[in-house]
Amino acid sequence: MSTTTLPPSATRWQRLSAASVRAFHVYAGWLVSISWWRFVLLSLLLLIVASILQNIPPFSWRTTEVITFDDPPAPPAAPAPPAAPKEPAKAKEPVVKIEKSKSGKEHGYEVSIDERGVRITPKTPPAPASVPQAAASIPPVPDAPSVEIRLPPGTTSETVREAVEEARRAITEAIDEAKSAKEEAEAAREEAEDAVREATGVRKRVRTTRLGDPLPELAFLWIMASLIIKVTYKKQIQAEAQAAQATETAEAESLKRQVVEARMAAMQAQVEPHFLFNTLASIDHLIETDPARASTMQKNLIALLRASMPTMREAGDGGPRDLNRELAMIRPYLEILKVRMEDRLHTEIDVPEGLQSAEFPSMMIQTLVENAIKHGLEPKPEGGRLTVRAEVQHGKLAVTVADTGVGFGKAATAGTGVGLANIRERLQLLYGNKATLNVRENPGGGTAVTVTVPYKSIEGAQA
Repeated sequence: MSTTTLPPSATRWQRLSAASVRAFHVYAGWLVSISWWRFVLLSLLLLIVASILQNIPPFSWRTTEVITFDDPPAPPAAPAPPAAPKEPAKAKEPVVKIEKSKSGKEHGYEVSIDERGVRITPKTPPAPASVPQAAASIPPVPDAPSVEIRLPPGTTSETVREAVEEARRAITEAIDEAKSAKEEAEAAREEAEDAVREATGVRKRVRTTRLGDPLPELAFLWIMASLIIKVTYKKQIQAEAQAAQATETAEAESLKRQVVEARMAAMQAQVEPHFLFNTLASIDHLIETDPARASTMQKNLIALLRASMPTMREAGDGGPRDLNRELAMIRPYLEILKVRMEDRLHTEIDVPEGLQSAEFPSMMIQTLVENAIKHGLEPKPEGGRLTVRAEVQHGKLAVTVADTGVGFGKAATAGTGVGLANIRERLQLLYGNKATLNVRENPGGGTAVTVTVPYKSIEGAQA
């Protein structure tokens, strides 16, 4: 990602925006660089940390408030006293009844139980030491208080035991009721104290402030946004990388094309002077021996130069060429060679008129013809035939240059194959995999080279 340097006069908002954009790109780049399992692990860790932080300071704290009312409200009504316990139902006459004597004096008592019943009699006070022993047997005072437990006729000791147990249960229930009454009194006292505080206008309230409640939701939203950024930003980076790669490929192909065109121009610059010098020498010789043939060769040389010079100047511009312009160079070239080789060279150009407007790379047929003459027909003593043919095969234009010479690579003057290699590279740059160069043995002897390119009319391309 490229960064933009802000001028010194940029405002604070512009600097903040630029810093935010840089931070976003850094974060997005980091998201793309980490693996998916690490992203999931960090997301779970973020959720756990958010859940912990929401319950601790500074995201959560408690405050105690003392509220005082200027005009205390009216005291609430006193709570109603607890209802008096209902009067127990009148107990039936007990089997055993204990009665106290009517005398109010308190004395010690003795309890004795025998077959006649239970008797409680006052204790006889101990006799002083000075009292004779005979006085100790004095009977108790007749008016001393006493308690009698009267048993109805037929009452047994088992009945007495049951009566005592029932009394114990009654006492226990009375104790439990007393405890309940005490608890109710305590609750009533607390309510009364609260009522007093309300009446005096003072109240305490504990408030819990929780600012961290939204933290888990914010963490979840952050994770979802990071997920979207990770997916979309990765696609954007891939698209930019593909675009950069495509640009580099296009620049490389353009550079290769320029190199190939430079090679073709260099080859043409080497071939043309050599051919031109040989032709001029032949014309000079024929002027003395055969002026008519010299005149014919001179006319063909002028036609060749007229057709080839514009093509050579325009060979590097990449514009479309048609077969008609290519044939305009091939015909005078072959006529000149016929004068030089005389009856050793026979030529045939079989191109339908409808295909002469088809697009074809410039200077390519001439290169194939020169190779066929130089490495196929000239080394053969009796010479041979050279054929240029064009046809449409499976929707593509196929141009074949065939000779009946010594065969591919068999001549002593066999080249290095640079010309064919340049043609293949040039076809690859112009048409990619849609164009081919096929070199095979000619059925009649010699070599046949076929160039196949997509069929396209120059008029249609220009339209």
